[in-house]
Formats: sequence, C-alpha cells, structure tokens
Amino acid sequence: MSGPPSPLTPAPSPEGRGESSAVVEEEVPNSTALTPNPSPTGRGESLLPSAVRIEWCERGLLARIHRYTVQQLRREIEAVNPADFMRFLLSWQHLGKDRVEGQEALAAVLQQLEGYPLAAGAWEKHILPARVEMYLPHMLDGLCSAGRFTWLRLAPPKDKAGGDARKAAPVRMTPIAIMPRRHAALWRQCNIAEAGATAPEGLSAVARKVMEILQQHGASFFLDLVQDSGLLRTQVETALGELTGWGLITADSFAGLRALITPAQRRGGFGRQTRQSRTAVAIEEAGRWELLRNTSLPPEKKAERAEHIAKALLRRYGVVFRKLLERESNLPPWRELLYIYRRMEARGEVRGGRFVQGFSGEQFALPEAVGTLRDTRKRPAQDEYTVLSASDPLNLAGIITPGMRVPAQAGNRILLRDGVPVAALIAKGFQPLLAATTDDTWQMRERLRGKSPVAHTADKLAL
Repeated sequence: MSGPPSPLTPAPSPEGRGESSAVVEEEVPNSTALTPNPSPTGRGESLLPSAVRIEWCERGLLARIHRYTVQQLRREIEAVNPADFMRFLLSWQHLGKDRVEGQEALAAVLQQLEGYPLAAGAWEKHILPARVEMYLPHMLDGLCSAGRFTWLRLAPPKDKAGGDARKAAPVRMTPIAIMPRRHAALWRQCNIAEAGATAPEGLSAVARKVMEILQQHGASFFLDLVQDSGLLRTQVETALGELTGWGLITADSFAGLRALITPAQRRGGFGRQTRQSRTAVAIEEAGRWELLRNTSLPPEKKAERAEHIAKALLRRYGVVFRKLLERESNLPPWRELLYIYRRMEARGEVRGGRFVQGFSGEQFALPEAVGTLRDTRKRPAQDEYTVLSASDPLNLAGIITPGMRVPAQAGNRILLRDGVPVAALIAKGFQPLLAATTDDTWQMRERLRGKSPVAHTADKLAL
C-alpha cells in the first residue's frame, strides 16, 4: 500500500462518534511505540503558515518533498560573474564607500575577520582603517581589555627545509589572528598538540626565563616581569616579542602587540614626560601578559569546532566554496565543511546552488547574502576604484579573478576597478594587470600611492 500523497492533519473519527482529534493523535504514537520497527510516519509542525500546527507525513514522502524544495530553491539562483562577486565582497566586508564607524561596528568587522591570520603590523595600518571610518587604536584596546576579543598566533613557526631550528619572524611580520576570547580554544585546537607545554628548542635563554615566571606566577604585568626576572627592560621586551612570535603568549590589550611592533625609539620609557613620550606607545599599557592555555577539546566538542569555523567562513565571505578558501589556514578539511554546509542547507540556514560562475564544486550562501548578491548583479558598474593591501583577505587576484597573483605582503598593494584588479604595487614597483592607456596608467599609479589623480596631459608622465 502506497503512502499518503501529502501530509495529513488529525481529524475527528470517520464514524462520527464525536471523538476529539487529540484521541486520534494519541493513538498513532502509542501504536507505533508497540511495533518492533520504527514507524514510517513522521510528525511535525506544518511549513504552511495558514495550516494547523501539527501534520503527519510518511517519512519517505517527506524526504522527497524536502529534496524537491531544495532543488527548486537551487534553480532560482542566478550565478554572477567573478567581477560582480568581488564587488559584492567589497561591500560585504565594508570596504570602500561601505565603511562603517564606531566601536560596535569595529566589533562586527572583527567578527567577520575571526581567525584570519595577518601580519601583526598590517592590522592597524591597512586592514582595520580600510573598513572602519576614523579608526583609533583605543577602540581595539577597549574591546580587548573588556575581554570580548583577544589576539594570538594560531600556528607556531614551521621547520625549515634543511632541518635547522625554527626561528620566529620579526614581530611585525608574525601572523596574528584576532577573535572573540570565548572562541580562542576552538581555533587553536589543531595546533595545541604541536605547541606543547614545554619551551621550544629555538627559544632563547631570556625568553625561557620570562616563560618560567609566567608559568610560576600566572598572568603578570610588564613591570612585574622586569622585577621578578631581574632582567633589563629591553631584554624583557625582546623576550615578550620572541614568545609572541612562537605563539605562546598574549596580553589583555592590543597595546602590548602594538608596542612590540613599534620601533624602540618611539616607545615610551619609565616615567619620562617629554613631548615625544606623550604620544609614544608604552608597553606598560598592555595590561597583563599570560601564557596561552593548552587545553584540548573533548571528542564531543570537535564537531562543534568544525561547525563554528564553517559559520565563521560564511560570516566572512557570505558565499563559500572550495576555491575561495585557498588563502585560509587552520581550517578543517573541506569534506568536513561540506558535510556541515549540507546539513545547514537541510535545516534552511543556508542556501545551496551556483552563485559564482566559473568554479566547480558545491557553493553555499547565507540567505541575506543571496539578496545582496542579486542587487550587486543588477547594479551597473560605475568605475569605482578600491585600493587594498595585498595582505588583505580580499586579495583574491588570480584566485577569483583571472590574471597573476599578487604576493600577500603588507607592503604590496592592489588597485581594483569595479571588482577587477587592474594594477598592483609589488616591492614598490608598479605592475599593470590589464592593458590601459597612458593616461589611465598614470592615474592608477597615483591611486596606488595614495594620491588623488587629477587631469593632466600625456607629457607629464615621466615617472
């Protein structure tokens, strides 16, 4: 006997004995509970707003209805070209004319960039000012000091090809990630076993001494570390920089990292009140320094970690597919993310389909991103220029858009016109990425140098 053609609702007895639907409704689960095999009938709330609250449906039919619904939703998607997708990403991440303002807006930007490692010196010089209007350092310090966000290196330095001892890079080049403090353990989970609880072999004697003090006394202020270690101030600063480069410590405030990447002549000293020291960066303002905890997640929490990272990627890009994640690191395997996204689509939390042309594999998007992507496709290009640092997460030249890749170094820059990379500044040298007229080339040079191009004649092009 075939199943019912559609979901059924509880109804009075057909014999007209006046039995309520609640009696009939009770008999179904009671009767199925006595059978040796699971019931083929499923119960749930109706998907139609005008229907009654409870409906019954044969499980195979319900699965078929759901499959047809997902297929219909996927057919409704109209894919955009890579240039329109880049325009969408610039707006989604608040770049260009879509910049935001205020401390809470900064918190939203940090939520988007959660877990993405960038050169320490690039955060406040290139990344945050490009997204937050009138960005000031105390805004980030306030979020970190309040315990909402923290900064750290997710992965320790890798071994060199020759087998030499690992050495941490200069602090300003150290890849640092900023994330909500409550999620730090989820992002560090894949590197905890490698980091270990003992000091790395390449660590200097001064750094080992500071590390031992932090192990003995716990989180400590900078002046306490100087006093307890008996070391010079400059030696403790060097040790903290080394421990930061190894991904072993963090501080209450971002001011600590800011001081470590600031040249020594611009740092504040012990109580000096000169005109220069009033604006200098003081490492004492960092608050407490602490060793990162190497607590491992229980097995039941590992699935939670993968799902959290999958949702973080959706917040970052709005649309996710495998090719887009080539510059990401510290991620679960794509097959795990794909399984999570399929489950989220089944729950109606994301949409699946073909959102961007020219890329194979499955693609998934947040519902709100689908509407924004559609509006971007309908909006005509208006010769909008955007300059990005090459270390920016949206440096997707050669990945999403065709052409050469630009090395992801903070000193390099990329110029986009309506989402298309047209020129780059690589090692201070101008590199056109598309053919352009002499006048356009001059204007692109000026934009990459941070200047506003003005009308000029071709004979002024000697650069």
